[in-house]
Amino acid sequence: MRTNLNRHPTSPLTGVRNLGILAHVDAGKTTITERILYVTGSTYKRGEVHDGTTVTDFDSQERDRGITIFAAAVSCAWDGHRINLIDTPGHVDFSDEVERSLRVLDGAIAVFDAVAGVEPQSESVWRRADRHGVPRIAFVNKLDRAGADLDTAVESIRARLHPAPLVVQLPIGAEDGFTGVVDLLRMRSLTWARDTFEEGPVPEALREEAHRRRRLLEEAVAELHPGALEEFCARSTVSAQTLASALRDLTRTGEGVVVLCGSAYRNCGIEPLLEAAVAYLPSPLDVPAVRGTRGGEPQERAADPEAPFAALVFKVNSTATGRLTYLRVYSGTIERGDAVLDVGARRTERIGRILRVQADRHAETDRAVAGDIVAVVGLKSARAGATLCVPAAPLLLEPPTVAEPVVSVAVEARRRTDTDRLASALARLVEEDPSLAVRTDRETGQTVLSGMGELHLEVAVEKIRRAHGLDVGIGRPRVAYRETVARGVSGLVYRHVKQDGGAGQFAHVVLDTEPLESAPGTSGDNGTGSAVDFVFRSTVVGGGVPQEFVRAVEAGCRDALAEGPLGGHPVTGLRVTLTDGATHAKDSSEMAFRTAGRLALREALRAGVMVLLEPVVEVTVTVPDDAVGGVLGDLAARRGRVSGSVARAGTAVITATVPLAELFGYATRLRSRTQGRGTFTTRPTGFAPAPSKAPDGMASR
Repeated sequence: MRTNLNRHPTSPLTGVRNLGILAHVDAGKTTITERILYVTGSTYKRGEVHDGTTVTDFDSQERDRGITIFAAAVSCAWDGHRINLIDTPGHVDFSDEVERSLRVLDGAIAVFDAVAGVEPQSESVWRRADRHGVPRIAFVNKLDRAGADLDTAVESIRARLHPAPLVVQLPIGAEDGFTGVVDLLRMRSLTWARDTFEEGPVPEALREEAHRRRRLLEEAVAELHPGALEEFCARSTVSAQTLASALRDLTRTGEGVVVLCGSAYRNCGIEPLLEAAVAYLPSPLDVPAVRGTRGGEPQERAADPEAPFAALVFKVNSTATGRLTYLRVYSGTIERGDAVLDVGARRTERIGRILRVQADRHAETDRAVAGDIVAVVGLKSARAGATLCVPAAPLLLEPPTVAEPVVSVAVEARRRTDTDRLASALARLVEEDPSLAVRTDRETGQTVLSGMGELHLEVAVEKIRRAHGLDVGIGRPRVAYRETVARGVSGLVYRHVKQDGGAGQFAHVVLDTEPLESAPGTSGDNGTGSAVDFVFRSTVVGGGVPQEFVRAVEAGCRDALAEGPLGGHPVTGLRVTLTDGATHAKDSSEMAFRTAGRLALREALRAGVMVLLEPVVEVTVTVPDDAVGGVLGDLAARRGRVSGSVARAGTAVITATVPLAELFGYATRLRSRTQGRGTFTTRPTGFAPAPSKAPDGMASR
């Protein structure tokens, strides 16, 4: 039985929902996606993660490992609405897939484990959604587990994520006896038995508690929504219709988050979750017009099929049948055979085919309109983050941010004859996953593959082996170190003079260097709270160094940041001030001052006190009570600093900050210490000073 909480759509776009499923690893995202496909009739058999029969985890590595690695798009229909759904990875190593998905979504369903509540990666993806302004509803999953508690999970949402949780359901039964929920808006019971879904009155035993919670919901909504407050003051209650309207407004402004509950594995709670998704989360018409630039000037383009075409590429996938380019259409209409402009590359390409995506299956269509998420065939060079437009009306959209890789391995083909094939396979990998990077070490000649973590690189190398049949050898992972200034120098004078016949080169500069303190609102911050690596300023007065030469000095200083004096690692956290200088009437040029800036900063860095920085991560380890001592000792041996420990139903959750270089092989060690019962997750937290003697596995220059 289905109940529509939404008004029937009056425009095709109002019936579209572009949604993502976000959560910590193993919270049940993929199972929820499978149940949504089953309930909506898109599939006729429920896929199971443990059986390897899911639609969205179709890659062989995903099925072998039992986790989502690649974001997968599916579509389904529910009560007159078309839902485009992206199942995102939960492991921190694949957070770039989440970032690119969030860039093209209009709304999201955040999933939380009813036992664990808000977990580290849950918080991380929530913050990412905040940055993108993506409205969310919450689903507390696994209420059938031992130790499951809706109130505890909701309190963790309030304490760690800081929105106002607006709980609209009350569980019927607990743990293994969980059978359904009470809908607090309509004061009805919703119960599930096998594949049947039944609506009925609120059970007598829960009636008083349901009325109490309905009252709490009304008060919470009235505090946040003027319309609900007005009705509450006039009638001392709030109607279901007003509550639904207020919840929709609060969800879309981000002032509150609607919380539902259930057990996806038992197929409990999926129908009301779908109702809430179409009722509270926005359509393409409800979100602000996409913003971009044209000729350097800001411009907006509304979600209108009649407007000029504009789309953003968020994923590229090479398959046996060709290259698939996934894109979100923000405005206009695209048809098969149309020519499109890749604005960033300034290259025109032609759309061969347009496909509706169902994970690894596709259905061909003749056109895609504003609000659609589709895949196209025929584009040869467009990469993730590229903007596609109609050539007559170009618009450059902001691409998704790409995280900087922190772990590296050396890769090589075991057979010399496979070297060229390996280079081609690596190039394809980077094309599909922008968070991977490939470079050649200038000193050793090694090919170095860098990524977001040990598992990320392991999956990438295994993909090369399986997809291309290559026998690949890998070296020990190396982390990406940085260098910074602990104490700078003042008044360093550098003269660049070169005369070899004809016009010479002359540049005279005086530099000060100092550590850059990065904090929100200071010069070391870009206004978003993220650290700036380098700040340059000039205090030269009287025209000693013309402005065009000042810019050249800054460019030279940036050149010098690529290699620091300690080990050739990039330099970060530095402020440089140009205090004086001189020019020559004939021999001074931008090239001369750029060279002087580069060589002067190198000399200044050698003269100052430098510190080596290593990446550190926050590790959350969940272990049985009887293994806590051994795990704490092992973390201490890895230079870890324990920041917290929480007991939870026979287990302990330990939080520590550990250098990334010390975590290689930790998964195997943890399993052996806990007889396979321990798990851990990591979250990058930045860089910290390394010991004077750098650990093994230092990153190459």
